[in-house]
Amino acid sequence: MAVKDPTAVERANLLNMAKLSIKGLIESALSFGRTLDSDYPPLQQFFVVMEHCLKHGLKVKKSFLSYNKTIWGPLELVEKLYPEAEEIAASVRDLPGLKTPLGRARAWLRLALMQKKMADYLRYLIIQRDLLSEFYEYHALMMEEEGAVIVGLLVGLNVIDANLCVKGEDLDSQVGVIDFSMYLKNEEDIGGKERNVQIAAILDQKNYVEELNRQLNSTVSSLHARVDSLEKSNTKLIEELAIAKNNIIKLQEENHQLRSENTLILMKTQHHIEVTKVDVDAELQTYKHSRQGLDEMYNEARRQLREESQLRQDRENELMVQVSMKHEIELAMKLLEKDIHEKQDTLIGLRQQLDEVKAINIEMYQKLQVSEDAMKEKNEIIGRLEDKTNQITATMKQLEQSDKDLLTQTRTIAMTFVKCASNEAQHQYKLVKDISF
Repeated sequence: MAVKDPTAVERANLLNMAKLSIKGLIESALSFGRTLDSDYPPLQQFFVVMEHCLKHGLKVKKSFLSYNKTIWGPLELVEKLYPEAEEIAASVRDLPGLKTPLGRARAWLRLALMQKKMADYLRYLIIQRDLLSEFYEYHALMMEEEGAVIVGLLVGLNVIDANLCVKGEDLDSQVGVIDFSMYLKNEEDIGGKERNVQIAAILDQKNYVEELNRQLNSTVSSLHARVDSLEKSNTKLIEELAIAKNNIIKLQEENHQLRSENTLILMKTQHHIEVTKVDVDAELQTYKHSRQGLDEMYNEARRQLREESQLRQDRENELMVQVSMKHEIELAMKLLEKDIHEKQDTLIGLRQQLDEVKAINIEMYQKLQVSEDAMKEKNEIIGRLEDKTNQITATMKQLEQSDKDLLTQTRTIAMTFVKCASNEAQHQYKLVKDISF
């Protein structure tokens, strides 16, 4: 025999227990009057079975003192997924006397049953399996198809009415034990099969009517909202239509006024165009006559400009020649000055030699007094020296005279050149000034 998965067997057993519990609760409620209180045994067993179903596969969380499993975590998650569940979660948190998360979870199940929305709350919960994976193992009842089947069975509980007092009840210390004796069949149950079939048909009809009523209520609400929005949009459109009509009337009046003004402007423009055309024709004839005279004047002025430009170019070329000649004369003067300086240095050297000769003559004269014999021998030397001195003196006089003549000539040439350059510059300036005028 094939070995079955124990978790699958547990899920199947819990599903069967949930079916029996929900079926027995509905049948007993129909026979009892369908208004139940907290002490009704089938209702107590239903909460015990639901508690076991929600605890199946729940992950163990470590607390400060011990390990615990609580179903309050996933049930508290419902208010984030279904906004209408915020009220029931707030009511559970505000209940006095609840100290444990399990007690809050039991109170939450009882309030959800009284609201007839337990199936809706759990349906939103099992859809978000990625969020449930934080609380349940992958093989848990709420993570598998059995959880969806139980949620579908819970829809049938909407046929019963529960009047439960949660405020004073001790939900923290209750022991959830399933009483299987309530679900064992006897002969009376087998004999009342036909009655159960009728009751099931009635319940099905009631479920259908309530579901249809719920859908109709939601449809009516949406239609009311749509009607309100349409009325608002219709009122707004009527106002906009009235404003648009007023604008159209104003625009028609403005259009008529603009057309009349446009007609007047067109007539004035045509008259102005005719007058302007006559003036333009007259000005065109005058312009043609004046254009011929202007062309002749332009040609004459252009010819004179070419002649004056050529004359100015010639004058500029002559001026460039004069400037080059001036540079050459300045260079010659610098060379003459350099030659004069060199001759002056020669004269200075000759004067120094003359001074040395005079010193030698004085020395020889002194020696002449000392020695008469040496005097006789040196007379000849002195005579030669005197001749040489005379020659040097004559040469110096000639050099000085030639330097004076050369300096005089240089100054004369420079003054002449400066006068010529000045006259030529004045003449060129006068020519340029006449040309510019």
